[in-house]
Amino acid sequence: MVDVKDLAKKAREYKERGLNEREIGDELHVSVDTVRYLLEEGMDGTLPPSDIKIGWRSIGVYGARIAMMSEILSDLIVEEMEQRDLDVEVVLGIAVNGVSFATYISDMLDSELAIYKPPVERGKAGGSISGNYASVEGKKVVIVDDVMSTGATAQEAIKDVRAAGGTPVLMVVIVNKSSQNEVDGVPLRGIIRARSMGGTILGHGPLRSFPYK
Repeated sequence: MVDVKDLAKKAREYKERGLNEREIGDELHVSVDTVRYLLEEGMDGTLPPSDIKIGWRSIGVYGARIAMMSEILSDLIVEEMEQRDLDVEVVLGIAVNGVSFATYISDMLDSELAIYKPPVERGKAGGSISGNYASVEGKKVVIVDDVMSTGATAQEAIKDVRAAGGTPVLMVVIVNKSSQNEVDGVPLRGIIRARSMGGTILGHGPLRSFPYK
């Protein structure tokens, strides 16, 4: 069981370092809704939202382990593309945590690599596709991230890829915390699906959930 007060302490430390809510969520592998709870209420012992804390540091500390996990993601991509008779032209990693996996996957699939930085605030100005990497214009794009919670970041990435003239054909993640099998018409595949079935993963008590879209 994850200790909520420990998470709240980490969240506030990240906040003091200047990280925004989305960046804190990326570091703790929880949703923005949970970050807001941790910052506002988490030290007071009140009932947390239903969420699942994902930790994959045991993978992230070694490049070889990231490569092995990326091989599984690559296999999912190949399976999906063969079923739909499509080719992967660009693998796009969502910063920060999707980039390392996307880098290995692009090498394994002999595809170009693109990097996407989400907007700082949801619903504000769009994110950006780095000009130092591949363009997505006129190309079929597979989007890679580590964890999907509400799907907000995925929606931003898909919207911005389309705005840049690319065609998102698949999204892959290590862990899918939602009930979704697609995002804005783009198929979604995850190695693991994790859902809270009742109570709460972050602490005891009845379910108080943010809605899955």
